[in-house]
Amino acid sequence: MTELGIGIGWRPEIADAVEELPGVDWVEVVAENVCADHLPDSLARLRARGVTVVPHGVSLGLGGADRPDPERLAALAAKAEALGAPLVTEHIAFVRAGGPLTATPGLEAGHLLPVPRTRDALDVLCENVRVAQDSLPVPLALENIAALFSWPGEELSEGRFLAELVERTGVRLLIDVANLHTNHRNRGEDPVRALAELPVEAIAYVHVAGGIERDGVWHDTHAHPVPEPVLGILAELAGRVDPPGVLLERDDRFPAATELAAELSAIRTTVATARRRAPAAAGFPAAARHGVGAAALRAGRALTGGGLAGGGPLLIGAGARVSGGSMPPALPSRPVPVPVPVPVPVPESPEPVEDGVRQRVGVAQAALLSALVAGTPAPEGFDTRRLGVQSRALAAKRASVVARIAPELPEILGDDFRPAFLAYARTRPMPGSYRRDALDFVEGLLLAGRPERRELTRWWQDRADGRPPGIAGRVARAARHVFLGR
Repeated sequence: MTELGIGIGWRPEIADAVEELPGVDWVEVVAENVCADHLPDSLARLRARGVTVVPHGVSLGLGGADRPDPERLAALAAKAEALGAPLVTEHIAFVRAGGPLTATPGLEAGHLLPVPRTRDALDVLCENVRVAQDSLPVPLALENIAALFSWPGEELSEGRFLAELVERTGVRLLIDVANLHTNHRNRGEDPVRALAELPVEAIAYVHVAGGIERDGVWHDTHAHPVPEPVLGILAELAGRVDPPGVLLERDDRFPAATELAAELSAIRTTVATARRRAPAAAGFPAAARHGVGAAALRAGRALTGGGLAGGGPLLIGAGARVSGGSMPPALPSRPVPVPVPVPVPVPESPEPVEDGVRQRVGVAQAALLSALVAGTPAPEGFDTRRLGVQSRALAAKRASVVARIAPELPEILGDDFRPAFLAYARTRPMPGSYRRDALDFVEGLLLAGRPERRELTRWWQDRADGRPPGIAGRVARAARHVFLGR
């Protein structure tokens, strides 16, 4: 297992600060934000200094019903080689659904969505992971995600699901303790129990991130300081196993370099304290053995009962912006033995997953995603209130990303940008890219006869070939989307 140390997520907005921060052993970069043949100068300088760079993918959708896209895998492999990375990471999630497998229009989520913890979904995930492993030049590690809703009819706990995934594929794990905290606060899932069930010997590294509490709801923003409860879960984990690496994520509202340095120092201290005190009381949770974990976890549990009675927004991962709905109470924690690390077994060659299994998973995911992004009825067994929350969060994330990649649009539309985009998103599922999303949004505004027509037309012409389509062209494109899924 590669020893990484303490690191930070590299983002263009803080590139200069990251280069100057003391004690940064490694960095992680969002794989989709860099090109293999033209790395940012800052990353090149860090590599020249011997700083490890790990690409972190967000678009493979290994939990989806389809087999992984060879082009996406090849692109991730090329970035791993260009960066000289010792491993690559992705997520246990699906990000798109539909298409030929289900004979339905292809849909993009624009966000990481949870896979059902069922035997069928696990079979599909394991085969997809093996395909990815065969295509990548370095080991793969997968991250647990935060989710607002649960699938009906789940057959495995998260810990058992991950344990079987590791046993059957040999894949490593990227454990996000902030996601464990988010699920604890908003879904009542116990982080101590989750860690007790995890195959901790398979952990490649750990994510730590901040958020904010408002109206009894935890917002997983990656835009606020790391709170004590998240450090407490990190201490719990570090009391069970010495993590090869721990990384601070920050995606928005970037603070001064001194604040980032202080957060890295707090992470380093938490891990060091847990390492020193872990042997003191084997057989009991690490959080009960050292104050840095115990006080933090108590604080997190005490806040769980507040629910969502206030109806305030909930951020479901970085970029989501709205949410709400009552949540179940937390499960009580209980002392559990500290697991003894054992080697990750080498999996045997399995039988291929039957097409019928993939189709069942695909139909379920397509029905769910259609309800979230296309306004179709919610599938049976889901909490419709939470699906509504997730749907609004997906639309809000689309609006935020489009505003970031096309900052001229909020300038042209002013305060009308966000409500206009959300109205557009309610009837138009996300196309294949955010760039296409922005173009489609502006086309709709032009057809609606917005008073900013001249500025919007100029913006569109600067970014697309030809003139904006008229009514006939718009109708033709809509028909292709409905009937052909493209």
